[in-house]
Formats: sequence, structure tokens, C-alpha cells
Amino acid sequence: MSYRNKTYVAFASEDISSYRLMEAWRENKNIDFNFYDAHDLYVSRDTSRPETIKRNLRERMKNAKQLVLLGSTAAKTKGGNGISFLAYELQVALEFNLPIVVSHLDGSRKGNSANYPRPLSAANYHTISVSFQPKIIKYALDNYAATYASSATKGERIYNADVYSSLGL
Repeated sequence: MSYRNKTYVAFASEDISSYRLMEAWRENKNIDFNFYDAHDLYVSRDTSRPETIKRNLRERMKNAKQLVLLGSTAAKTKGGNGISFLAYELQVALEFNLPIVVSHLDGSRKGNSANYPRPLSAANYHTISVSFQPKIIKYALDNYAATYASSATKGERIYNADVYSSLGL
């Protein structure tokens, strides 16, 4: 297996503008936000067959050390339907046992089960929920993945208010 140093960002197609915003944060010299995007690898064309797209998604995810899910009602629907590419991405993330940061597009800091696809809402997998802001996403990416494997607690986790305050949020 290849060296895992990338962050994989999964999202419903309806939320592509939020993904593009994350890319803009990364390119903005005034925002301390960076991620090595696994989407830059194994590019698929819109005309690719579903099997080819799934194979390329799996190859991208082999390079991922963590996953950010852009949490929304569309992500909940597509991620839990068992047939979409987002559902497949979540299936592979669970198979690879990747730490998952759910960044809620509605700004929720306390978690939001309305944004959780069925595979993640089960108590047998743990995630960390954060609001859709670069500082807290970066904090979760820098800190959550390192402690993920040692955690015995399953289910959704959140950062308390003092973590947000310490980041100026």
C-alpha cells in the first residue's frame, strides 16, 4: 500500500461549491489551512464507466490518512443510499478504517445527526463533528487522526466550546 499522507474530501455533488471553497482556503495565503488532496490523483472523466470511477476512487483513498465528509442533508441521503459514489466512498473509508471528520455545512458545532449518512450514524464507528470553518477543520485534521486509533469510545464526538474559543471562533 502506498504512503498515506493525503486528506480525502467526500461530498454530495450538490455540495461541490463548499469543496471549491475549501480549495480556495488552501490557496489563500491569509488563511492557515492546508490539505494534501487525494482528489488530485487518478482523475476520472465524467464519461468514465461507474466501475472505472469506483476503481479510481479506491486508488485515491489508498493514499488517504483521513477523510473529511462535508455534512449536509444531501450527503446524508446519498451517503446512505448504498448506490451513489458517495456511498461507495464511505464504504471504502470504513473498510480502510480512516478517521472521519464530519464538517457540517449548516455550521453546527454540536454535531448534527441530520447530516450523518446511515453507515456513520451507527454506534460502531467513531467520527468527530466540526463546523464548516477552516480553523476547526484544520485543528481536527491535525489532532483527531493521531488519537483516532487509540480511542475505545465509538460514535459521534464533538469538541467543546473552549476548543472553538481557543481558535478564535
